[in-house]
Amino acid sequence: MSVSALPGNQTPPPSGAAPPRRKRRELNRPAAFAALAVVFVLFMAASSAPSPLYVVYQQQWNFSATTLTTVFAVYVLGMIAALLVLGALSDHLGRRPVLLSAIALEAVSMALFLTADSVALLLVARLVQGVATGAAMTALGAALADLNPSHAPHRAGVVTGAAPTFGLGLGALGCGVLVEYGPHPTRLVYVLLLAGLVLAAAVVAVLPETSLRRPGAARSLQPRLRVAPHLRADLLRLVPILVASWALGGLYLSLGPSVAVGLFGLSSHVVGGLVVTLLTVPACLTAMALRGWPASRTLTLGAGLLFAGTVVALTGVEEDSLLTAALGTLIAGVGFGASSLASFGTLARMAAPAERGELFSVVFVISYLSFSLPAVAAGIAATHTGLHETSVAYAATVAFLAALALLAQWLHSRRTPDRTACPQT
Repeated sequence: MSVSALPGNQTPPPSGAAPPRRKRRELNRPAAFAALAVVFVLFMAASSAPSPLYVVYQQQWNFSATTLTTVFAVYVLGMIAALLVLGALSDHLGRRPVLLSAIALEAVSMALFLTADSVALLLVARLVQGVATGAAMTALGAALADLNPSHAPHRAGVVTGAAPTFGLGLGALGCGVLVEYGPHPTRLVYVLLLAGLVLAAAVVAVLPETSLRRPGAARSLQPRLRVAPHLRADLLRLVPILVASWALGGLYLSLGPSVAVGLFGLSSHVVGGLVVTLLTVPACLTAMALRGWPASRTLTLGAGLLFAGTVVALTGVEEDSLLTAALGTLIAGVGFGASSLASFGTLARMAAPAERGELFSVVFVISYLSFSLPAVAAGIAATHTGLHETSVAYAATVAFLAALALLAQWLHSRRTPDRTACPQT
C-alpha cells in the first residue's frame, strides 16, 4: 500500500514499531461533574440505608438501644479514621484511584451486610463502610471543586452541601419502603446498592483526572488535622452551626425510627424512613433554593430555623403530638440545609486546590464527631433513663447549640460585614 493510500496521507509506522497507544476515553467536564454528584448521593444513601433496619435487627437479635447506637457510631469511627489517614491522599495520587478504591471497599461492606447474621458481623460491615465513605468523601468534594464549570464557579459548594442530606434521606426512605413492601427485607436494599456501586465504578473509571500526581503520598498518611492559616478563622466561626446541625442529624438517623415506634406507636418501616427524610429532604431543597443568598444571611437563617425547629419538635414530643413533631422536623431540616450550604460553600470557595483534601477532612471530622458521639451518649441514656427523657434532653442541647451558633454569627456580622455570596449555579 502506498503512503498516499493511507487514511489522511498518514506516514506508516516504522517496521517492527509498536502501534500508537489509543487515548483513553474520558467523560467531558460537565458530564464528569454530574456523575460525581450522583456518586456522592449513592455513598450517602448507602450510609443511611441501615437506619430503618436497626429496629428490625433489634427485634431479631434482641439488643439494647446502647448497642443500636454503637452500631451506628462504629460507622462514624471508621469514617473519621479514614478522614484522618486518607483525607489528603487524593491530593497526591489523584482523585480517580482513591475513588475507585473507596467504591471497592464499599462493595465489600455491602457483601458483609448481605451475610450478616449477628451484631458482630453488623459492626464489621458498618466499620468497613465508614472507612470507604471517609475515603470517598474528601476525594469527591475535592474533585467537584476541581471540575466547577467556569460559568458557575461555586456550584461544587451547592452539591457538597446538598448531596449528603439528599442521599441520607433517599437511602432511609428507599430502604423503609423496601423493608415494608419488598421481599427479603434485610437483603434486598444491599443487593440494589451493590449493583449501583458496580455502575459507579464503571463511571469513575472514565472520569478525567483533575489532580496531578505529586510526591508526599506516604507522608500524607500520617494521621493529622491541618487547616491552612488563612482558613482557620472562618472554620472556627462555623463550628457551632456544624455541631448543632450534625448532632441533630445523628439523633434522627440513629434513634429516629425508635422514637417513631416507642413514643408515637408507629410501627411501619416506611414511617421509620420518613423520620429521616423529613429532616434531610427539606435540607437538600433549601440548599438548592438559597444558593444565591449572601453567606451571612444564610447562616443566620440556618441557625435561627434550626433552633426554632428543634424547639417545635421538642414540644411535639412533650405533648405527644405527631403533627407538631413532624412540623418541627421540617423546620429544623430547612435550617440544616441553609447551614450546610453556607458552611461548605464558603470553605470550598476559599480553599486552593492543594488545600481542599485536608480542609474537607477537617470539616467532615468535626461534622461526623458531632454526628456520632452525642448519638452514642443518647443510646446509653435511653437504655438507663428511657427514650422520652433522652429525646427531650438531646433536643434541648441541640437548641442551645443552635442559639450559640446564632450568637456567634451575629457577633461576626457586627465585626465584619459579609459581602460574599453563597454558591450559585
